[in-house]
Parts: sequence; structure tokens; C-alpha cells
Amino acid sequence: MDTTPILVLGATGSTGRRVVARLKARGHAVRGASRHGDVRFDWADADTWRPALTGARSMYLMAPHELPIDPAFVREAVDQGVRRLVLLSSRGIEAMRDERLLAAEATVKASGAAWTIVRPDWFNQNFDEGFFRPAVEAGELALPVGDLAQAFVDADDIAAVAATALTEDGHEGQTYELTGPRALTFGEALDLIGRASGRSLTFRGSPDDYRAQQAALGMPADQTEEEVAAFQRLVESAQPTDARPPAARTTTAVADVTGREPVDFADYAARTWSTDR
Repeated sequence: MDTTPILVLGATGSTGRRVVARLKARGHAVRGASRHGDVRFDWADADTWRPALTGARSMYLMAPHELPIDPAFVREAVDQGVRRLVLLSSRGIEAMRDERLLAAEATVKASGAAWTIVRPDWFNQNFDEGFFRPAVEAGELALPVGDLAQAFVDADDIAAVAATALTEDGHEGQTYELTGPRALTFGEALDLIGRASGRSLTFRGSPDDYRAQQAALGMPADQTEEEVAAFQRLVESAQPTDARPPAARTTTAVADVTGREPVDFADYAARTWSTDR
């Protein structure tokens, strides 16, 4: 087995730590890098780039949601000998006009390395590890998407696809849209968490509900309006028109790549939120 390390950025985050665990379980040498990990990596500190890259031939590439993927870092990675890149992107970025991730995808495709792009739908773990947790704990979540259904996907499934693409041939030049096995509205997702946790949870899906929530959190009004507009574009993109059929909410990509079915949201909720766990 190749003993050159696979570099995993964001190695302490929701997907990164799971990618590290899966690679290690398969017997691969792994270099986990993050701002607070064993190998320090900071997008804002170029002096941390080369030590993280030295000797690596493959890399799981992601950045925190507020940061872009710096093209200079990708060039440095390829110059240092990285030959395979797996980028964590996101589903629906065209509709939401997410210029950060659209630019990241373009950078990876133009890098000269073999690339795979992983585009997951909303993470299950947004509800317990991510930015929805405070709202869930408070008993009420607002998001301006109404009854739009999303095919929530588990971070373990995202990591399984990424680990496979990092270590097996046949995934070069592929963009995988990752989903769970069924689409749920946010209200339905909260209902499943509520059943598992024995609590009553409320979802509010209007723009005004979202504005009120963000204002209570002290978020800038102009930022909130930009987010409302982006969510509205996502909602509109899912609506059928004469020229566009209803959006297919689920894909078979997890099963196609890993050979097993994706985690159902109800199973995630029971595993994570049950009072018996």
C-alpha cells in the first residue's frame, strides 16, 4: 500500500474528521490538518501551507463556509506534487449564486490534477453539530424556504464517498451530487428530531420569520436580506416550469460510489437525538 500521506483539510470538522477516520480504518497514511489540529493549517497564513502539503499526493480540499478556496494554495499543492483533489462543494450553488464555491470548482478543474467534486445536499449534522443546533435547542428554527423539500445527507455518507474518491480509481473528472434516500421539508425533519428527543419543535419558513430570528441574533440587516434573496432563488429553482420539470430531489450517488444505501434522516435522528442513546 502507498505510504505517502493523504492530506485532509478541516480535519477536526464534521466531514474532515470522518474522512480521516475512514482513511485510517482502510490502512492509509493520513495527515489531518486544521487551525487547531496536530498539523496546523490556516488559510490566512501561507507559511502553514507548504508544511501541510510536503509529501502528500492526494488531498481532501475544503474551507470553512465563510472562506474561499485560495487559487494560490491549489497551485502550490500541485507544484508540491499533489496529483488528486477531492473538493467539498455543495448542491444548488448555481441557484443560490454561491460565487465562493463556483470559483472553487473552477479552480480545481483548472488545476491540472485529477479531481472529483462532492456536492452534498444539506447535512443531517447541521442540526446537531452545525449552525441549526442553537435553534433546535431553543425549540424553534426559522429559514425562509417554506415547504421546500431537501434530501438531507449524512456526514458519514459524505466522508465515505470522499474517502473512496481519494483512494480508488474511476472517480476522476466526476461531480457527485450526494443526497439521503428521501426528500423532507425542514418541518418534517424537525418532527423526526422531536419524536426522537421527546420534544416539541417548531419550524417557521417565511422570510419575515427569518428576518426576526436573525435580528434577534444581532446579524446585519443587509446580510440577512442577501440570504433571504439567495434562499428565494433556491426555492424558485425547485419549482417546475414549462421548460423545466420538477427537480429530482434524490440521487443514487452514495450507493453508486460506496456500494451501500445512504443513511435515512429518521435513523440519524434516532441515533443522535434519542433520549435512550
